[in-house]
Order: sequence, then structure tokens, then C-alpha cells
Amino acid sequence: MNRVMVTGATTPIGRRLIERLLADPGTALVLAVGAEADPVPLAKRDPNRYRYRQVDLTRPRELHDLLYADGRELAVDVVVHNALHRRAHDEGPRIHALNVECTRDLLSLAERHPSVRRFVFRSASAVYRLDPRRSTLLGEDDPLDLSPQAPQKVRDRVEADLTVCTRMGMSSMQIVVLRCAEILAADVGSQLYDYLGSRVCLKPAGFDPMLNLLSLEDAARALELAVRGASSGVFNVPGADVLPLSRAIERWGRVPVPLPGPLLAPLYRLRARTLGSDFRYDLNYRRFHFSAVLDGRRAQRELGYEPQHRIDWPYPQSSGNQS
Repeated sequence: MNRVMVTGATTPIGRRLIERLLADPGTALVLAVGAEADPVPLAKRDPNRYRYRQVDLTRPRELHDLLYADGRELAVDVVVHNALHRRAHDEGPRIHALNVECTRDLLSLAERHPSVRRFVFRSASAVYRLDPRRSTLLGEDDPLDLSPQAPQKVRDRVEADLTVCTRMGMSSMQIVVLRCAEILAADVGSQLYDYLGSRVCLKPAGFDPMLNLLSLEDAARALELAVRGASSGVFNVPGADVLPLSRAIERWGRVPVPLPGPLLAPLYRLRARTLGSDFRYDLNYRRFHFSAVLDGRRAQRELGYEPQHRIDWPYPQSSGNQS
């Protein structure tokens, strides 16, 4: 019987994970943690199995009290860290504090906690460095993007990922890092979801890379399997949809317009300024040129995870073969 603390509880991924956990009799209790007020009235939850705490994770005192007051009282034994800043245009120390510093502090507090035995961190495939000279099938041992010129959203995710990975083998806890393919859904920080929000999608002429996309349901299922499992380590979490960028544009009902690559970054900066969109071409430059698909064999073998749910495409029967 697991007693699970979930950060980022008010995000779509957090909400879906909590629903799955509470639907399973194997979950004794969920301690949900979010920055906002609980969107689900307590009257609709079993107070014996569900608690919600509104906490600013960037404040060390609040984080300490969360683990050593609520967490100790409720005997939490698994921590799922799912709280990362989602908007790509937001940068600076405050964003770094949420993405990296609170991850480090939460991990350190959990290691010293009397009941926590397992720590699950949701990372992302964006941490990998895409290189046309290497295989398009990315394994967990492939190099990460350590470039100091990378946008902060990438740098922070790489730093947070490595912060957790460096404790593996040295911690008394079992530590799991899930590097998830891009989750194509609203309000999860998906760059591709924002990109497809425009009726016309500009793409680099002469390039049509393969994308690997993950459904919200499969992302939540992978996290649940990591909570229940006994294996530790780094695991890729691929999605069921593997298709070219052009096919993704068509299946979303958009019009692809190929343009010379150097024009795309300034055009999308203009779009962001005028429409308030979050898509950044500099953040997506490599994956819009080079194919990348996650190798999920380790997750299949040790966690029992295989992608089962395809993206709910508005126009699934686009021209060409079904992917």
C-alpha cells in the first residue's frame, strides 16, 4: 500500500496521475501538492485517502515543513516530483529556483526522511543532444545537451535531471528518472502544441524529421508504474505516435509552409510578441532538422511500460500511410 506525495498536482499530468493512483486500491493515500488552491473540492475526495497542500516549493521553509510535518504525519513513502515551469519564454532566477533548486532541496530532504523510500522524477526527452552523426534512436546513455548556449528551459531540465541522476547508487532511496517524450496536450508546456496552434505552420525547407509524441494518459501511466515498481535508474518513456513533422501538421488540420531556416527564428519571435504564443524556434531548431525517437526497451523490460494510447488527432486519417 503506497502513500504517495505528488508535486505539480494541479497540472494536467499531476491531476491524471492522482486520478489513476486513487482509482487503485493499492494506494493508501495521496498527498497532492500545488502552487494554486485545490481545484477539486475536498468533499469530492475521500479525506482518508486524499490530502491537498498549497505550497510554494521555491521557499525552503515551506518545502521542509511539507516533508517533515505533513509528510511525516502521513508516512509518505514515495515522492513524485512533477513540478517544472512550463512557459519557455519565462527565464531568470525565479524559474531556475523552481526547476533546479527546489528539485535539489526536495531530493535532499527526501533522502533524510524517515519513511520515504522511493523518489520519482519526471524529466523530458528535451535533455538529449540531437546529433545527425548519431542514431535517431535515443537510449538512456546517449549524451545530454550541455551547451551553455541552449535556452534556459533546456539548461534547467538538464541540470535538474543530472542533479537527480548523481544521487543514484549513493542514496538510501530508490531513485527513478523518467525521460518522457513530448506530451502533446494543452497546459503541459508542449512546444509542439503551441506550434500547431497557428493555422499556418512554418517549417524548415528540405527537412521533415521524425517526431515521437506521448499522450497524457501514457505519461500518467508511466509515472504510476514507476511509483509501484521496484527498479531504479533512468528510463525513456516513448509515445505511441512516431511520425514526420509534416504529418503531424496535417493531422492537426494545419497548413505547412516550408521556408529557409534563417527566416524562421525572427518570424516566430514576432509571432510570440504579437500573439503571446510560447513557441520558440531556437528551442526547437535541432528537432525540426534531425529525427529523434526514444528507445523504450528498458522501461518495457523493468517497469512494464509500453505506449498504449495514441494522440487524439483532430484529423487522424491524413494523406499517406497511417503511422
